[in-house]
Amino acid sequence: MSQEYIELFKAKEPLLEKASPPFMMNIREAAIHEFGLTGLPDKKSEMYRYTSLQKLFEPGYTMQLQPSNVDFRVEDIFNCDVPNLQTRLEIILNGFYKVNGTALTEMDNGIIIGSFAEALRRYPELVREHYAKHASIQKDSLVALNTAFAIDGLFIYVPRGQVLEDPVQVVHLPMTGSDTMLHYRNLFIMEENTSAEVIVCDHTLSPFRFLTNAVTEIYAGNGTSFHYSRIQNEHLNSNLLTNLFIHQEADSTVRSNTISLHGGLIRNNTNVLLNAPGCNNETYGLFLSDKHQHIDNYVNIDHAKPNCTSTQLFKGILDDQSTGAFNGRILVRPDAQKTMAYQTNNNILMSDEARMNSKPQLEIYADDVRCSHGATTGQLDENALFYMQSRGIPRQEARLLMLYAFAHEVIEKIQVTPLKDRINHLVDKRLRGELSRCNNCSMACGDLPIPD
Repeated sequence: MSQEYIELFKAKEPLLEKASPPFMMNIREAAIHEFGLTGLPDKKSEMYRYTSLQKLFEPGYTMQLQPSNVDFRVEDIFNCDVPNLQTRLEIILNGFYKVNGTALTEMDNGIIIGSFAEALRRYPELVREHYAKHASIQKDSLVALNTAFAIDGLFIYVPRGQVLEDPVQVVHLPMTGSDTMLHYRNLFIMEENTSAEVIVCDHTLSPFRFLTNAVTEIYAGNGTSFHYSRIQNEHLNSNLLTNLFIHQEADSTVRSNTISLHGGLIRNNTNVLLNAPGCNNETYGLFLSDKHQHIDNYVNIDHAKPNCTSTQLFKGILDDQSTGAFNGRILVRPDAQKTMAYQTNNNILMSDEARMNSKPQLEIYADDVRCSHGATTGQLDENALFYMQSRGIPRQEARLLMLYAFAHEVIEKIQVTPLKDRINHLVDKRLRGELSRCNNCSMACGDLPIPD
């Protein structure tokens, strides 16, 4: 299979060259070479010990390497999900930025938002400074594969001292007429003393089989405050692989929160480098799975410098024959004295067939630190359920209340109130076994046109 992707790269090289300046093609060629050396990850790799991707990458997909034409207001889709959310809405359709007026918005205060491909054309040196510098092609072959093929995505640049007032809302939509593989690349550059919030939503509008391999690089300069939320809500034939790389400089604060509500196989990789003193990182995750879903969260926090703090909290609720995995690693380097690092993973199994694998790790090479980790996997407390029933609460409602309380600890970390309220509602519906699509959406998704 790996050889097939290498041959596909050679066949599509003229198209990729047309979309890339020389330095980008050099990076692409290095990436496909690295991919050829390592191949697709398998269970022999410690990172992918609990997730098999070989079958997922079997031939049968069309590789989406050009923009699609869609003749309807795609912006309505997410607005109907969160009607009170005031954001700047950006759409990534089949891996390409959907132009709505202009491909790249350049604000008076120097903030730039829009198509990654257009930013590469207009600001090649700015992109070159950060692109593929934080996402290593040597450590994960999925990143190498994305680096070889990804052409477009979302680009955000916030210059020194500026604040992006409204949250940026990014909706990623696979929508094609056949089984499709998508690669897209997001690059967010936050210079020193800046502030911004990004909300990413993964939806699917076609019933076909999708495999999305996405990479997001975030650079947080000195004193930056950045919040990143991701809500994954796709159908069971849609498989999602996300790779988030966060590079933090002195006194920066970055908070990320990933809520996985629905989908086929979901693998979320989060890699954080705390590269200067005073960094604070908070990484949260919640997933709800049923049927034969598989959801895997991998987190690697690298404390490279002293006086930094990191917090990890991941929770999972698994039902039916679903499976899950959490692999969390905290690395404290020899120079990273005064580190404070905390990691927690809690899971609830709702059936005898559900399975969860949890592997918390601490790797500490400094002696003046405060670090802890812990993991629990079990079922609901029957004594607590009995107590609630004895107070007149029906068993099913008592069960839902306990599950909702379990999930709430992660949801409350979302700072945008309308989004938090909507996620609470979706989680409540998901726990009740109801379809998590918006009930009051006026669009008939089954009647949507298929793009060219």
